[in-house]
Amino acid sequence: MKTLVIVTHPSLETSVVNKRWVEELGQYPEKYTVHELHKAYPDGNIDVEREQNLVESHGHLVLQFPIFWFNCPPLLKKWLDDVLAYGWAYGSKGDKFKHRKVALGVSAGIKKSNYSETGRYRYTLEQILVPFETTFRYCNADYRSFFAFYGTENEPGENVPGAEAETSANALDISAQAYLNFIDNL
Repeated sequence: MKTLVIVTHPSLETSVVNKRWVEELGQYPEKYTVHELHKAYPDGNIDVEREQNLVESHGHLVLQFPIFWFNCPPLLKKWLDDVLAYGWAYGSKGDKFKHRKVALGVSAGIKKSNYSETGRYRYTLEQILVPFETTFRYCNADYRSFFAFYGTENEPGENVPGAEAETSANALDISAQAYLNFIDNL
């Protein structure tokens, strides 16, 4: 069965990393279904039954998003709140995630060194993403961790004249291939 990749980025057209990943996923429609939440629900009103049917018609699930304030974008949180309903995703009769492989694909604008116990923010990305792992374990899913692309964002308030904050095309290509490899090996 194909893998459903739910992409949640409020401005995918201006994205660098997530846009490149979507382009790469799009080259293999026989393997992946790319579902862009902001395109499907520009008004934020999620069709729960449609989303549940999408999940049920696929083998694995990957949630792809940029880290927003050390969390996910609001529309993805709404998707989780609405779609992972009692009696469907969890509860005595909720079994739609039972043994389903679920993973995350995240882009983090902040340097990897800042996501460490000794870094600026004192927590690893793994620690920050624990609520997703816990949510899917609660639904009896087979949570398979995350794939991350860390950025080169300057420190808040830091102005480095002449510094290049853009990600190289080569690094993006390598990350896109590694991301697909991660998904294929769930």
